[in-house]
Amino acid sequence: MKTLEKIFAGKLLKVKAIKLQPTNPFTWASGWRSPFYCDNRKTLSYPDLRTFVKLETARLIIERFPEAEAVAGVATGAIPQGAMVADTLALPFVYVRSKPKDHGLENLIEGDLKPGSKVVVVEDLISTGGSSLKAVEAIRNYGCEVVGMVASYTYGFDVAEKAFADAKIKLVTLTNYEAVVAEALRIGYIKESDVELLNEWRKSPSQWQG
Repeated sequence: MKTLEKIFAGKLLKVKAIKLQPTNPFTWASGWRSPFYCDNRKTLSYPDLRTFVKLETARLIIERFPEAEAVAGVATGAIPQGAMVADTLALPFVYVRSKPKDHGLENLIEGDLKPGSKVVVVEDLISTGGSSLKAVEAIRNYGCEVVGMVASYTYGFDVAEKAFADAKIKLVTLTNYEAVVAEALRIGYIKESDVELLNEWRKSPSQWQG
């Protein structure tokens, strides 16, 4: 039986939400050069896939974080997923901005979050983990407990794993780098020779030039 990681990796590759270009690297917003690009927002355009993400994320929350009393999405990528999951679980939903709004109430957290609530954070993608953990910090500063985070995908960078460990946040994901590369190789999207290059990049993504 296929695992969730393999199934979701295959679905992401099918709709081209994941692109692997070992010989024609992308440039990320951070300036990093990368042979790998993941755009989970594409899942929103496919009703069956959108429902899959919603139900599997909700299932993971029920199984791993049953104590959750509210769902928080990380702006902007995880707002729709977080809202759909909160609706499925019949839990309150809020989202966390990357920085406070510069007008009106200047909110960092949008919605009605009760202080003292146990919150599960929904995220679409984990790279370094910086923006995700800023959201965790904002929720904690608001007087709530973050019981864990569920993300659609993680690159599994060492820097992110250390950051989550230091922040004492349990991270659960629908799929990950290893599953995507394995599935891409299985379906012939990449060659065996590409795998070594991809693995070399992941060891030191900030230094890799392609």
